[in-house]
Amino acid sequence: MKPYQIAVIQLNLNDTPEHNLPKCQEWVEKASHGGAQVICLPELCASHYFCQEEDAANFSLAEPLHGPSFQTFSALAKRLGVVIILPFFERRMPGVYHNSACTIDQDGQEAGMYRKMHIPDDPLFYEKFYFTPGDAGFTTAKTQFGRIGTLICWDQWFPEAARLTALQGAEALFYPTAIGWLPKEKDIFGNTQKEAWMHAMQGHAVCNGIYVAAANRIGLESYLPHSDGIEFWGSSFISGPQGEILAQAGTDTEEILYAEVDTKHLENIRQNWPFLRDRRVDAYEAINQRAIKP
Repeated sequence: MKPYQIAVIQLNLNDTPEHNLPKCQEWVEKASHGGAQVICLPELCASHYFCQEEDAANFSLAEPLHGPSFQTFSALAKRLGVVIILPFFERRMPGVYHNSACTIDQDGQEAGMYRKMHIPDDPLFYEKFYFTPGDAGFTTAKTQFGRIGTLICWDQWFPEAARLTALQGAEALFYPTAIGWLPKEKDIFGNTQKEAWMHAMQGHAVCNGIYVAAANRIGLESYLPHSDGIEFWGSSFISGPQGEILAQAGTDTEEILYAEVDTKHLENIRQNWPFLRDRRVDAYEAINQRAIKP
């Protein structure tokens, strides 16, 4: 029941693994020195967001679960005595790749593993070309500080994912993220899109009585001659279990956000807003259908 400190790191990652991974290590160290005990990096943090195109050459960026990135951040977690949520491009076997996140406990051991379940396919977000949908379900990781859940980016829009993670006892739900504007659409849809993104996750926090933390990228990533690229909108944030914003980053600055996960407060919220108690589990059978005939 002890409270613990969490942090999300917002970075410009428009670079290669040779530069991004040392940069991420430096920022994890900063977060640790700032008092963070559980630290989350943005989605696919080792490289630029390569899903803007369908190019088989980008599979060379993938690595196995316990590959170089894991080994580096495992040693870092053990040295600092922190938990690190490490998103990475996973090569599971030839022809099977995942958008994944490994939770590394403070002893450097793997505490949990999540493979992105919902895979988008939109202009400049061609993830279905690269990623096999996750097959390990929605899970939580029991760490030295508390029980945490991890989902990834597009999972943010699905209340079922947040609910199933919360039902496994997660106290905090982390969303490593890579989301932004298409520059031509920003003036028309920009604010509405970003607010919808925040409101969806704040709703997950309220409906599940859980802390929610999103770690996004910043910066314009434009590397294709026929495209304006993606302007990642930053705005990383941490929400309390009533949807209240505890910390929020800007749209274009590299930052670390901190907040305390107070498990006693969480339990008090769930006692007084007993949404989990009042679920009608006997009446939800149809939720597993694609559509329901009226």
